[in-house]
Amino acid sequence: MVNKKELSEEDVKTRYITPAIEDKGWTPQDWRMEYAYTDGRITVVNNTTRRGERKKIDYLLNYHENVPLAIIEAKDLRHTYDHGMQQGIDYAEGLKHAESLQVPFVYASNGEAFLEHDMLTGKERKLAMNEFPTKEELWERFKQEKGLTPNQIKVINEPYYSTRESRKPRYYQRIAINRSVNAIANGQRRVMLVMATGTGKTFTAFQIVYRLLQSGIKKRVLYLADRNILVDQAMTDDFSPLLSKATKVQNGKMDSSYQIHFALYQQLAGREEDVGKEPFRQFKPDFFDLVVIDEAHRGSAKKDSQWRKILDYFDGPNVTHFGMTATPKNEKGASNIDYFGKPIYTYSLKQGIDDGFLAPYRVIRVNFDVDINGFRPTKGEKDANGQVIEDRQYTSKDFDRTMIIADRTKKVAKYVSDYLKKNHERFNKTIIFCEDIDHAERMRTALVNENADLVQQNSKYVMKITGDDKVGKGQLSNFEDVTSKYPVLVTTSKLLTTGVNVKTRQLLVCNIPNFARLFVMTSASICACNPTKLRA
Repeated sequence: MVNKKELSEEDVKTRYITPAIEDKGWTPQDWRMEYAYTDGRITVVNNTTRRGERKKIDYLLNYHENVPLAIIEAKDLRHTYDHGMQQGIDYAEGLKHAESLQVPFVYASNGEAFLEHDMLTGKERKLAMNEFPTKEELWERFKQEKGLTPNQIKVINEPYYSTRESRKPRYYQRIAINRSVNAIANGQRRVMLVMATGTGKTFTAFQIVYRLLQSGIKKRVLYLADRNILVDQAMTDDFSPLLSKATKVQNGKMDSSYQIHFALYQQLAGREEDVGKEPFRQFKPDFFDLVVIDEAHRGSAKKDSQWRKILDYFDGPNVTHFGMTATPKNEKGASNIDYFGKPIYTYSLKQGIDDGFLAPYRVIRVNFDVDINGFRPTKGEKDANGQVIEDRQYTSKDFDRTMIIADRTKKVAKYVSDYLKKNHERFNKTIIFCEDIDHAERMRTALVNENADLVQQNSKYVMKITGDDKVGKGQLSNFEDVTSKYPVLVTTSKLLTTGVNVKTRQLLVCNIPNFARLFVMTSASICACNPTKLRA
């Protein structure tokens, strides 16, 4: 006869827990065993990356894919039946980060009994092994305890967009999607989602739009951005399954035959002298019932913005404004919080790193004498154009704005290039942020001269990618592509600060004097940047 105390946890699952839930009508399609909801934190040691342990749930029971109903934490018979409860609650808290659509029920068991913890009421009760609830019983309890409306149930039951080839939402994306559609279906008219760059804001927005359209909760969508690259990338990448229903507003002309309109604020707002005749007035204020605002921390956040009038116009009683940002703004005259209210969900850079979906960065600061001490010309000193330089003290605030120091640009290019050579990382894709387009061009030239051997092999080794350069912009997709070798070193000013999806970068250099912060958009294993001023 088998001594139960000698049974492993896996034995307890196989012999007792799985049969107990199967006897109540749950099928293997209703649960996921050893469900890992994180990737495991990445650590970097001497430029070598390692993965930490993933967080795994013994059983995750679902009503359907959108609705996780219960967690079961199993233990062997050397432990009491309730021993795993604290661990199970911790997993449920980790999966929730929000009030809506959290995992509502947690169970612990050692195969002799179940302990149930109701996350919605806080109450616990002991159940015999043959008393485990059915799927329908838990679903009915969940609906009643949450007080879900018919509209909420309708959109909850609408599945995510998924095909064999498409990726499925990660756990935090599911939380963001579920909480957003739940709030919108419940009539909330201002919703803001805060997610760190690199965690899939646009993919999450697509799933939200898809489910709202499929369920009939929303019928027409306006997707607003302030950069062409953001609109184009959203349409051709994450929103591609809806492309047959979508159009991009061109030359201010709008076509009412499409369900989804992608547009630049600039296109819809028109010129300042077009008061009363702006392009957005082609449609009635209630034409769109969902307005998606990409990068909601920028222009539209300002009360007196030329662009805010678009949001004010499309703002009927049945219209929802849904904002996305990685960096919420809360300043006088420009506050996301004032407009949207508190974020409905936040997934931070720290959470992304802890979960292993974003890689940690390492900051390298290097001091240049001119950055520390500034620059003062000698009496009568002339610039490269033969003009006498104004006699005053120049600081980092002036560099690459009112004062260009060519030697400084060369030193930056040399430092970056030497770093890559020394660490045998010359083909690690690198972004160098510059003050403006002219600065990006000068930096490109300096990098070419520091890496002439590889430029000779392929001229695209170093490239400038800025909004005014068709050739450079044409290489953006190759820079994003993990399978494409070139370009490698890219200089830019503002184009790549807008959330462009560049998964391949491993070195990031901030070459902008007095730049305040640059920690919101890296997926790099090594990030060299200067949060206050260029010192690299």
